[in-house]
Amino acid sequence: MRGHPDVLAIRYQIYSTARKWEMAAEVARAISTIVPDDSFGWIYWAFSLHELKRTKEAWNVLIPVADKFPQESTISYNLACYACQLGNLKDGMKWLEKAVDLAGKKDIRMMALDDPDLEPLWAEIGDL
Repeated sequence: MRGHPDVLAIRYQIYSTARKWEMAAEVARAISTIVPDDSFGWIYWAFSLHELKRTKEAWNVLIPVADKFPQESTISYNLACYACQLGNLKDGMKWLEKAVDLAGKKDIRMMALDDPDLEPLWAEIGDL
């Protein structure tokens, strides 16, 4: 049962808690392969890559599946973070606005104003 998606999700949680991002990325990648219609693997594969300072790769993991999960605010939020860190503030704001539309203004604004990845947008976040 080691390859079962539920077991892999627990393994991901263990690796991420231990901040073993290489292993976490591999497990999340496996989840995205086994259950491609579940956003969990995609989100956490990208997040692990971002934690490894491989933000361009994280962007490249999520951007092709963003339309596949149009109601998943975490994908929009993470794409906002990755865009900002890659220096594309216009795309960052666009993705952040989408996350706000999906998850609610108050929750996303508070999280965004505490997220160092979105610091380049902090002044604009107040206008959301």
